[in-house]
Amino acid sequence: MAATDGPPLIKLGVEDAIAGLVLSTEAKWNQTEEDWRVFLREGVVFGIRNGPLLVATAALLPYSGNNAWISMVLVTSSHRRRGYASRLVDACLETARKNGLTSWLDATPDGAAVYGRLGFTPTLQLRRLKLIMPVRLPAPPPPAASLDTLRARDRRATGFDRAALLTAFAQRSGSRIAASPGAIALVRDGRTARHIGPLFADNAGDSLALVHAIARSETAPLLIDAVAPQTAFLEGLTASGWTVERPFQRMRFGPATSAGDEMPFAVAGPEFG
Repeated sequence: MAATDGPPLIKLGVEDAIAGLVLSTEAKWNQTEEDWRVFLREGVVFGIRNGPLLVATAALLPYSGNNAWISMVLVTSSHRRRGYASRLVDACLETARKNGLTSWLDATPDGAAVYGRLGFTPTLQLRRLKLIMPVRLPAPPPPAASLDTLRARDRRATGFDRAALLTAFAQRSGSRIAASPGAIALVRDGRTARHIGPLFADNAGDSLALVHAIARSETAPLLIDAVAPQTAFLEGLTASGWTVERPFQRMRFGPATSAGDEMPFAVAGPEFG
């Protein structure tokens, strides 16, 4: 089947959030319905249907500075190996090209090989780690910080503005912005585990101190997508009971854009950058 054959690509709307959630749940990903609403409201989500059933998706989420994130590339198990994912990613790239956007994504090792052949350039690596919480009484949470402080640190680290994304995260029930001397992080609900990130800190010691304080105040499993070059941070996590689940390779398609002034210790997630 040629890449242009088969059912048509369609643009999805906010009313398709539950259908998207069905796909990401099948893949055992951690997204919630609220995550899908971010993509559908703030970005462009392409899909393929088989009759009324949504069977494949890919999302393009634009940020400032001519940047956009490609994610949520999903195909239900009964419709794989038909070229759907390639068609959907091509649609995202064409939309980005028409709007003068550099595209980014965080790929699994298998996905990185595919995206490399499409012209994506590898940049930094991530490691997803998980902490299964022991049964115990929770400790008091670390002090809260303001959304404006998080936004400013995020822009300094990424080089672009993600105010809409961070605001959507922070306004959710169960979300909090935690801080300790020299560090700040956002904690939010996921489908199966709470997620820490983005996380910014002055040094590895400050970042670990904040993560440990967050973990002591939580009772649910935790996920964190750590930046691999932050070696001391990663080693500190694994030494304290976190286990590496999988790597991700960050990749770029298009010209380099302005870089941030600091490297984060953990990102908002492979789907958000």
